Amino acid sequence: MSQLLLDIAPDWQPTLDNFVAGRNLELLSALRHALAGGSSERSFYLWGEAGSGKSHLLQACVRAALDAQHGAAYAQGSVPRMASEGPAEVVAVDDVERLDDAAQIGLFDLYNRMRDSGGMLLASGTQAPLHLMLRDDLRTRLGWGLVYQVHGLSDEEKAQALAQHAHMRGFALPPEVTQYLLRHGRRDLPSLMAALDALDEHTLRLHRAPSVPLLKEVLQQQISAPADTVSANHDQHSE
Repeated sequence: MSQLLLDIAPDWQPTLDNFVAGRNLELLSALRHALAGGSSERSFYLWGEAGSGKSHLLQACVRAALDAQHGAAYAQGSVPRMASEGPAEVVAVDDVERLDDAAQIGLFDLYNRMRDSGGMLLASGTQAPLHLMLRDDLRTRLGWGLVYQVHGLSDEEKAQALAQHAHMRGFALPPEVTQYLLRHGRRDLPSLMAALDALDEHTLRLHRAPSVPLLKEVLQQQISAPADTVSANHDQHSE
């Protein structure tokens, strides 16, 4: 009865616990309360630049609902099929600015159904509701619930997130490697995470510890790779 549409590595899953909050503590707390049934607010709209953490939070909320044996669904740039076909307790629609006309009507109808059923609806976009290029009635609905801007991380917070991610993968990240990655890698966290994963795989193949020279090799390989493959598996702060 549950549907989860995620394209992420099986050894790393976005959760509320592994989200590095930074300036988003109030938002993180509000989501936790809503999922626990401690809040009457059932509609959330998150907006922010690419890499700020919107997708991570939406996916984490859906995963938390599934872990609690609730019907839940997530989709990016579309309305989840499960949510269209029947009731779900938590539904997340990522990248609403990518919805076509039919999907906008679907999200409008979904909003009304979720409100009537008491379900929790989460949506995200790159802009605040007022500035979205969507149907007026849908923009209005998205602005009726709680609206939060998701703030990106500082370099210090990115370093914390990278160290935490490395720990989850089972290796220690030397400070000099972190600093080199932050200075010379792409600035968004999904790309930084992807580089870290590539470094981990590279060191395992070579049976060597992570180091700046090995990271340089990884970054050089990524420069020559197609841009859309660099961060395909990581979205903590990818939308």
